[in-house]
Amino acid sequence: MQLTSDNKLKNLIVVGDRVLIRLKKPNERTSTGLYLPPGVQEKEKVQQGYIIKIGPGYPIPVASEDHEPWMDQEEKIKYIPLQAKEGDLAIFLLSGAHEVIYEGEKLYIVSQSSILMLEREQEL
Repeated sequence: MQLTSDNKLKNLIVVGDRVLIRLKKPNERTSTGLYLPPGVQEKEKVQQGYIIKIGPGYPIPVASEDHEPWMDQEEKIKYIPLQAKEGDLAIFLLSGAHEVIYEGEKLYIVSQSSILMLEREQEL
């Protein structure tokens, strides 16, 4: 899936458990027919959009077995991956989203905990 014609988002790095979402047009349905009814869209408490970038996940520290007090401490971090994937349609709480404008386009940064449901196109 090509995100934009000029790949202007390739330099963006999403951190932690957050995803970057581009809102779906209000009357646009998915191939399976999922859409938010107009009453829900007007209240704007819940929105839907496509995930275009994801962060690495939830950071967890890695215990070092060879640690001595005199050694330099280099903190190693591993991540628990997110359930959300690029290309998924996300239904999310607008109250947990942060609106940003990047290259003139309105996008939302949303933590995975604010995502209520995902729809993923399964490849055959």
